[in-house]
Amino acid sequence: MSRILIVDDEELILKALRRVLSLTPCFAGNKIYPLAVDTFNVADAALEKARHTAYDLVLSDYRMPGMDGVSFLKAFKAIQPDAGRLILSGYADLNGLIGAINEVGISRFLSKPWNDYELVSAIGQVLALRELTLENQRLADQARVAMGTLSVEEFERKRLESEEPGITSVIWGEDGSVLLDESLLDDPGERQS
Repeated sequence: MSRILIVDDEELILKALRRVLSLTPCFAGNKIYPLAVDTFNVADAALEKARHTAYDLVLSDYRMPGMDGVSFLKAFKAIQPDAGRLILSGYADLNGLIGAINEVGISRFLSKPWNDYELVSAIGQVLALRELTLENQRLADQARVAMGTLSVEEFERKRLESEEPGITSVIWGEDGSVLLDESLLDDPGERQS
């Protein structure tokens, strides 16, 4: 099952997207991608969820209060660089679109109101491309391990981090202890991987 994160400040848009994606399967080639969809109307809450939940694809509105879609996707990409990224917007801003492509590597820019078939098709295509890209990365990493340029431990760390974001991060206390609660840190820069 593919997990998708959708961020839009309009609750009705989120409900409509959830309904479309729950009723319509995403196809790419001969493969069907069943979807689990998480929706957020606040970008910061979505980023917090992304720190602990792996997503295959994120779909963001372009214009939102507080944090625009490009800024959100840039922050999301720092957390989960391998997830597919799409922008959905009723506002066609060429400079914003170019920024989204250059800064965060979006796969598609979809307009509001969207065509259900185009939306589902784009999601299926991005999921298929992501799957192929990850398989290529895995094979390349296996070759690096065989050549000795990548350690087995680093290979495993990358695999674990892709499945469970944040699992390899350790929060150290001043006394060298491992902290389970980030709020106990005096300096937020003490987090290490």
